[in-house]
Amino acid sequence: MPGSRTGRPPARRAVRRPAAPGPAPQNPVVRLHTRLQRAWDRPLTAYYLILGGSALITVLGLVMVYSASQITALQLSLPGSYFFRKQFLAAAIGAGLLLAAMRMPVRLHRALAYPILAGAVFLMALVQVPGIGRSVNGNQNWISVGGPFQLQPSEFGKLALVLWGADLLARKQDKRMLTQWKHMLVPLVPVAFMLLGLIMLGGDMGTAIILTAILFGLLWLAGAPTRMFAGVLSVAALLGVILIKTNPNRMARLACIGATDPGPGDSCWQAVHGIYALASGGLFGSGLGASVEKWGQLPEAHTDFIFAITGEELGLAGTLSVLALFAALGYAGIRVAGRTEDPFVRYAAGGVTTWITAQAVINIGAVLGLLPIAGVPLPLFSYGGSALLPTMFAIGLLIAFARDEPAARAALAMRQPRFGRKRPGGTPSKRNPRRWNTMRRRASAARSSGER
Repeated sequence: MPGSRTGRPPARRAVRRPAAPGPAPQNPVVRLHTRLQRAWDRPLTAYYLILGGSALITVLGLVMVYSASQITALQLSLPGSYFFRKQFLAAAIGAGLLLAAMRMPVRLHRALAYPILAGAVFLMALVQVPGIGRSVNGNQNWISVGGPFQLQPSEFGKLALVLWGADLLARKQDKRMLTQWKHMLVPLVPVAFMLLGLIMLGGDMGTAIILTAILFGLLWLAGAPTRMFAGVLSVAALLGVILIKTNPNRMARLACIGATDPGPGDSCWQAVHGIYALASGGLFGSGLGASVEKWGQLPEAHTDFIFAITGEELGLAGTLSVLALFAALGYAGIRVAGRTEDPFVRYAAGGVTTWITAQAVINIGAVLGLLPIAGVPLPLFSYGGSALLPTMFAIGLLIAFARDEPAARAALAMRQPRFGRKRPGGTPSKRNPRRWNTMRRRASAARSSGER
């Protein structure tokens, strides 16, 4: 045949077609951001953040209370672990309150609002009775409950205002009464002012600021108009200015903002030595237990200024870790308040988040010299059982609300036990295949909506 000496047709050369273009390689930063976004949007993210973050803050706080309080205890002729043992006992009781709160249904939390408010008001009034109330550092806000144990009722006033205010606003929202300003303010603002008055009778300006922040948080969540919000804020600011101007001690604290020298008469001693403690810590600190400022130089080293000792012993890494834990706790609380359809859960979660976040900001701001020293402890971290117990109960509230989300309930129901005996009746799919498929669809829908 033509074109071939052997008579065979010429062989056709295989034409290599270009391969179909695959997906372009993704930027590692974008890929990491996508993974983190998916992790943040999972149904149980808020639950794990609140549970894990609060547990880490409490455990680290116990360690730092033990380290920061040893010298103070020895100076008082007490065992070195005296304050640590008291704080550990309070943490154990608080853990029981946390577990009880996280297992309670929402309707039981609402039922406890009025009894807790009545008990807090009674105890706060009892503080002013001569022979019962006790004065500590110039503030008449303590009650002796036997032996070395004392109770500060104003700390329970924060929890009372959150629960009662959330229940009040939720009931008014169900009746569509929050569209009128008088129903939004009355009786929430008068009751809050009553609590503030009882607190200020004892001279506790710091707790009064936290209570005011909770009130503003509830009003903001209720959708208070700007004029109303500005009006209440103006009244509170005016009262605050009057209370500060009429008290030389508060004026001296205000003058110590940003101070780098103790000043005449050592009026800024505590503020300045708090800065010294933070500055001497460096990047990784001097080591656990190796603080110098706790040897009598820094007052209230295990209570209001424990963050300064943390910076001195654990350095910048330790303080940033504490800040990250509080930021995660605040984010989770905002997420719980924003994703729920129950008005009580929204108001209560927002109130608790405002409480813990505002108190942490005021305490850390005072240690850093950015705010006046208000005398409030760092939540879950500083020494003080009266502050720890209601705060841990409030954390239990947040955990209960995070578990109560529909997608979170479905995810928890799908989770299988990894240790111990299997659940009776086999797996959920064998007991009720239709219910199992429904839970899977709910969890998948929640994840997909979060990713979008």
